[in-house]
Amino acid sequence: MTANKSLKRRVRARAAKTGESYTAALRHLRTTGEVATPEPKRVRIAIAQSPLCADPGDTAALAHTATVVRLLMRQAAQRGARVLHLPEGALCSPHKAIMSSTGPDRIGPADWSRADWAALRRELTAIAALAGELRLWTVLGSVHPLTPPHRPHNSLYVVSDNGSIVTRYDERMLSNTKVSHMYAPGTEPITFTVDGVRFGCALGMESHFAELFAEYERRDVDCVLFSTTGEPDGQVFAAEALAHAATNSYWVSYAALAGSSAPSGLAGPDGRWVDRGPADGSAAVVVTDLDESAESVEVAVFKARPWRRTARSGVYADHVVTDPRSQDRGVV
Repeated sequence: MTANKSLKRRVRARAAKTGESYTAALRHLRTTGEVATPEPKRVRIAIAQSPLCADPGDTAALAHTATVVRLLMRQAAQRGARVLHLPEGALCSPHKAIMSSTGPDRIGPADWSRADWAALRRELTAIAALAGELRLWTVLGSVHPLTPPHRPHNSLYVVSDNGSIVTRYDERMLSNTKVSHMYAPGTEPITFTVDGVRFGCALGMESHFAELFAEYERRDVDCVLFSTTGEPDGQVFAAEALAHAATNSYWVSYAALAGSSAPSGLAGPDGRWVDRGPADGSAAVVVTDLDESAESVEVAVFKARPWRRTARSGVYADHVVTDPRSQDRGVV
């Protein structure tokens, strides 16, 4: 802690003397060898918006969406991305009316025997193999089958750059329809690390639940990958992604299906979009850098986030006073 405070004093002193930003002053001290500190975290990420396949029993449609996913993977790799983040249901996002065992007019329990599980596994296997070939971490949404008669999970598969599925996130905060008729909820957060950058995952409508994003902050994530089908009208999910990025001082990658009212993009720790995909409803990837050394995130990452942790640790307790004018809330 003492060494860290000493470093901060030196950086601030140089910044005051030269007029440089804190980040520029720190970069100078590192470059000249005056300090030996870890390099800022940096990774190139691609965020996709891909087409919808609503019927897991439509083998041709599954093949089409998987083909588009592989095309987007190649585009991301060609532009130097290390991570590709895809939407909820990038392989398939089953529609409740299609899956309802009581017919499309009255939503009931999903009939999962209608899904072509062999085709889903085949396409996921091909995507994983391509991830290994491209050396591209790939995070994509699909349905994860459990042992019958249990319902499946609504999931995000995390495929490493060697082509193996290293973990899986299962949506925890399901909508009423999802939990009543379609899926089994997940139970825990997951994290994984790429090139020193730690990621967490969220899915579906979980942007509505701030406690999930706060939990990831406590787990030291640098970026939460939030995958959703998106919204046909309104931009609540996208607005919440910006808010979570700002309040937790980390990045939030927002991946929605093509045609949603809000395009995919990367929200920065300063509560602003770093970059966004096209708003014309087309399948595409936006490729950008998650970069701690960017001056735009200096305050959020290196000042606001540490202070908020301090503020939550009980720092105010020693400063509370006992005063009748404090206790009497009706006095002027």
